[in-house]
Amino acid sequence: MQTAPHDLAWLNELDAEEARKELLKCCGATRWAAAVQQSRPYRNVEDLLARANDVWWSLTASDWLEAFRSHPKIGEKKAAQPVAAQSQQWSAHEQRGVQDATPEAVNKLARLNCEYEEKFGFIFIVCATGKSSDEILALLEERLQNDPIAELPIAAAEQAKITELRLRTLLEHS
Repeated sequence: MQTAPHDLAWLNELDAEEARKELLKCCGATRWAAAVQQSRPYRNVEDLLARANDVWWSLTASDWLEAFRSHPKIGEKKAAQPVAAQSQQWSAHEQRGVQDATPEAVNKLARLNCEYEEKFGFIFIVCATGKSSDEILALLEERLQNDPIAELPIAAAEQAKITELRLRTLLEHS
């Protein structure tokens, strides 16, 4: 999926703007990317992940929503805002469990995605890596029962999981 191997030393040595761009591939919140980039250099990946998580949970709801807009809806390919090609590739890879969905499941997913977005005002965010279309549909149906105040932090927690996976992928750590 990645064109060249990268590691933490590579991220630490990038100039500020390039580091910010790389971090935005992992999480589309601009304030998050700026704060994580400004905290460089990192001694190890665990320090980077801890800082990334701390920054994420210090942000506002509007920052979280900005990050959500960098994802395509589950089952779709295009995000609401322009994103890097690598981010699109990661999304497609993360959502591969939906690729083998039946036409009925795809239609239900599209319908529930719309219902979710109408109810909460943002797209359904789930860490889809390793999940089948049936599992994703079950989670979507379950989370549709939440009230908006409860749902936003749940979606933010899913974004935090996605961000960690993407940071590890960026730096070729599994």
